Amino acid sequence: MGGPEGERLGDYRLLSLIGAGGFGEVHLALDPEGRTVAVKILHPHVAADTGALARLAREVETMRRVRGDHIAEVRDASLGGGRPYLVTRYVQGRPLSTLVAEEGAVGGDFLLRLARGLAAALTSIHGAGVIHRDLKPANVIVADGVPVVIDFGIAHALDSVSVTASGAVLGTPGYLAPEVIEGAESGAAADVFAFAATLAYAATGRQPYGQGPATAVAYRVVHHEPDLDGVPDWLAPLLRECLVREPSIRPSAAQLAARLGVPVEASSPAAVGGTLVGQVPPVPANGGADTVHSMATREVGQIRQGGRPSPDEVRARHAAKIRTRWVIGSGVVAALAAAAASENLPEVALLVLAGYAVGVLGDAAVGLLSRGGPQRNRVIIDVGGGVGTVALWLLLSTVFSTFTLVLALGTVVFVLLVLVLAG
Repeated sequence: MGGPEGERLGDYRLLSLIGAGGFGEVHLALDPEGRTVAVKILHPHVAADTGALARLAREVETMRRVRGDHIAEVRDASLGGGRPYLVTRYVQGRPLSTLVAEEGAVGGDFLLRLARGLAAALTSIHGAGVIHRDLKPANVIVADGVPVVIDFGIAHALDSVSVTASGAVLGTPGYLAPEVIEGAESGAAADVFAFAATLAYAATGRQPYGQGPATAVAYRVVHHEPDLDGVPDWLAPLLRECLVREPSIRPSAAQLAARLGVPVEASSPAAVGGTLVGQVPPVPANGGADTVHSMATREVGQIRQGGRPSPDEVRARHAAKIRTRWVIGSGVVAALAAAAASENLPEVALLVLAGYAVGVLGDAAVGLLSRGGPQRNRVIIDVGGGVGTVALWLLLSTVFSTFTLVLALGTVVFVLLVLVLAG
């Protein structure tokens, strides 16, 4: 069904197949402006269901109104012809399911960012009148630490006997709410159930209702309590509320966002239960009971309020990483050059060391006098780099001959030039 690399589909040039699911194949593609997008080409058995396609066509315009940092929004669709497709924002990252499977359970600041991101995504989706219906770890892409929800509304729009009979599974056992398993309509409360099951999996590395045949997992969802052992105390009470059997008493997505302290745009203020979204309720007098209503436990109190790093923080971290590499790399080259010149050109050796020392001391001075206060790590790295360079120079001068050092220096310089040219 999928096209070869370079094939055009409407206004889009397909680049490579990046995934497949019950409803179609997903291709990385370029739009007419040269931007990368994700093109989902529906499977033939889905494309053959005219009723499902008509329902999807009606939903697409609503789905296109859903926007947000945590949403892979629908940008375009072509549902006529033999190869109907949807176009969404391309998110470069790893599915949450893959991340947890490879690296284990998540916690701390990232777990809070994940909870806030999913709550914000559901608030945007439900606010536009859309139900995701298949929220699960595989449909959450983590890109640079930011969770992004994909495939919202598609399962809801394509729900039909002919589609499901052809092999597409609407929902995933363990993330389907009890009322859906028992045959009721999937509503916003079912997405809230899936939100909690997804977070429970992320926080523990285990499926909250265990593994096994789909029927066995479905039975546990309806009749057993979820396994939340290992979920942090600040999060577990909220997840229990979301995983209750009765959908009417689960919190809404907007209430989740409010209680998790999700910021909202100043142009769209929202109040839920008397609490503004983005405003964390005050700490109770008991010093912080284990409830996310107040988010007042010591663990949450130690987590940065912003949820995810700001662009300025990201740039600062990147600059610090580059600076550290420069201090270490230039120190190694300076020590090697000074050692190579020590025997025949001692003045040059001292000049190289002095030049490096001036550079790192100047950088340390900038760190001490920075506007945001002394940057302790920066000063430590600069001082450590200076001391380490002198120590390395003495060691190399003592152990190796001048010829060996010159040869090593030439090799290092050559490799550096190749890397610079390749970059």
